Amino acid sequence: MKKNRMLAAFAAMMMLALTGCAGGNSTQGSSEASTADTAAQSEASAESAVDSSAEAPAGDDESLQKVLDSGEFVLGLDASFPPMGFTDEDNNIIGFDIDVAQEVCDRLGVTLVKQPIVWDAKEQDLNAGKIDCIWNGLSINPSRAEAMNLSDPYMENEMIFVVPADSEIKSLDDLTDKTIGVQLGSTAEEILEGADFYDSIHATPLEDNVEALRQMELGFSDAVFMDSVVANYLITSNGKDFQILDEGLEKEEYAIGFRKGDQALRDEVQKTLSEMKADGKLGEISTKWFGSDVTTVQ
Repeated sequence: MKKNRMLAAFAAMMMLALTGCAGGNSTQGSSEASTADTAAQSEASAESAVDSSAEAPAGDDESLQKVLDSGEFVLGLDASFPPMGFTDEDNNIIGFDIDVAQEVCDRLGVTLVKQPIVWDAKEQDLNAGKIDCIWNGLSINPSRAEAMNLSDPYMENEMIFVVPADSEIKSLDDLTDKTIGVQLGSTAEEILEGADFYDSIHATPLEDNVEALRQMELGFSDAVFMDSVVANYLITSNGKDFQILDEGLEKEEYAIGFRKGDQALRDEVQKTLSEMKADGKLGEISTKWFGSDVTTVQ
């Protein structure tokens, strides 16, 4: 009997011990599970934060609102590019592009600020925020389309050679070994460099077309490669004894250049130009400068 009681007590003690051990393992397992769950939740939260950051929408385009709030629209231009934008005898900046931009600003209710720039550094000034756009007979080409947010074309142009009226140069073949003036940083310079006869001429980059024509008139160059719009205006308005070769190199189109992210400003200006075309104001300005509506705005 006594032996049986002792065995029963021993069995009871073993059961308690086993229960205690089992309870201990359960608590530890719960703690480990809780720690693992917490780590998993932290990792999930971190991943969620990363995903949220990656998917966060970009800030709204405030380019138009910035101009409206400041009350100013800063136009960058080469102030020696008649008739698009140039300085007159009274030191006022005038021109076709200036008149059109002024009308756009009047309709937007802001002041037009005309900011002369170095044409060769125009993209830097635009991206640095010194100007809101480049609007001055800006020719469209692939590199500019990549660097800027361009408007739709508003005028056609052609790249041509201007020579003195008494020049022996009558065709492109006669340009061999001749000195050709061209504006630095212009598409004219790029096109001339890409011509198959470039290695046979002497190109002289100059600051602007007016200076290039002056250098030719003084006998320092034989021809100038430039925009037909500018050449025709200068020859007609100044009565210069120049002539334009029948053969040119390339046709172009003019556009307005904005910063890449300034879509709202670009679209508002484009919309305003279309309204001006429809109501006849754009044609009126064009006729003032060119004798007829030569714009291509839709």
